[in-house]
Amino acid sequence: MFLFAFFRAFFHSSLAPAVEIGGIRPPKGIGVLNPWGIPFLNTLILLSSGAAVTWAHHAILAGKERQAVYALVATVSLALVFTGFQGMEYSQAPFTVSDGIHGPTFFSATGFHGFHVIIGTLFPIICGIRQYSGHLTKEHHVGFEAAA
Repeated sequence: MFLFAFFRAFFHSSLAPAVEIGGIRPPKGIGVLNPWGIPFLNTLILLSSGAAVTWAHHAILAGKERQAVYALVATVSLALVFTGFQGMEYSQAPFTVSDGIHGPTFFSATGFHGFHVIIGTLFPIICGIRQYSGHLTKEHHVGFEAAA
């Protein structure tokens, strides 16, 4: 619900722009990001990361320890690439946090999501270490399921 509030604010400002900003979206002088650039690439990366962690889960259930480690390495790698692209997107954004409602809403929503991804990257790292050490088996993997 927390992130939903930010996306609701974004859609409200997009669908019903205020008269004070000329009644248009985006306001004059504020550029927009190309949705088919880094945002689309990051969406594909997040979907791939979800597939990789699912691969790890199935490998654990099948007793394929090495394959599970590879899948967790792929998951962590994709999360790090996502975070890097998010940082690049921030540095290249044609607007700032002080640009009307659009800037703060964008940076708050994507910033909290990025923070969620960064914290969430720690879980597969720990699971990968535990998997490599032989702590996770097809009978004992509740920690992995909670982390995933």
